[in-house]
Amino acid sequence: MINIKAFALTCGIFWAASLLLVAFLTMKTGMGLSFVSIMSEVYFGYGPTFVGALIGAVWGFLDGLVCGAIFAWLYNKIAG
Repeated sequence: MINIKAFALTCGIFWAASLLLVAFLTMKTGMGLSFVSIMSEVYFGYGPTFVGALIGAVWGFLDGLVCGAIFAWLYNKIAG
């Protein structure tokens, strides 16, 4: 059995950190611009700026949290 709360928090933190890192990498080097462009269509306000990176991190945390919780809950139901 997966601990739903722990798994959801892990997914949220990981996805938020990933979006933040890619936005900062794109700001500094220009690499990852296509990824940021695609994700900015999913997460309103996300972009290769400081504020855009923070907005993306918040969206990513919420998205990762919800999706992680659903995944862990579904896994526990199926593995039952």
